[in-house]
Amino acid sequence: MSALDALQGRHTVATAEEMEQLGRTIGADLGAGDVLILTGPLGAGKTTFTRGLAEGLGVRGPVQSPTFVIARTHPSLVGRAPLVHVDAYRLGSAAELDDLDVDVLGSVVVVEWGRGLAEDLADAWWDIAFERPVGAGLDADAPDEELDADAPRIVTIDRVAR
Repeated sequence: MSALDALQGRHTVATAEEMEQLGRTIGADLGAGDVLILTGPLGAGKTTFTRGLAEGLGVRGPVQSPTFVIARTHPSLVGRAPLVHVDAYRLGSAAELDDLDVDVLGSVVVVEWGRGLAEDLADAWWDIAFERPVGAGLDADAPDEELDADAPRIVTIDRVAR
């Protein structure tokens, strides 16, 4: 059983540092061909998680949301698989994601906003959902400047296979 298998289920993550640590723990256990589909609202922690995951993988940074470039490849600094970080928010279909020609078998692929678009990238993937609970220090309709505030998030990790 991998560390990621042991992390399946629902987790409360209190701070951005804890979110990065969760990502680091998971990143240390990933390899080429692993696909993670991240889902959650703005400010829920997807990019913060991915920043930690990149550190755990040992790839070149900085890791930031690829919203406007759609995808970024971060090469390994330690001889492991590169990280392909995709933001599918602006994509209209799975065909547009396929047009990016991502090297799924040779990379670790993280797709933010990927649910409903990225499931055809692999026969099995990690579905990771991020929530900003209402009443936990951050309102669901918080202004953009408050989205990165330290407040508890709920992270649910599931392994999905066809």
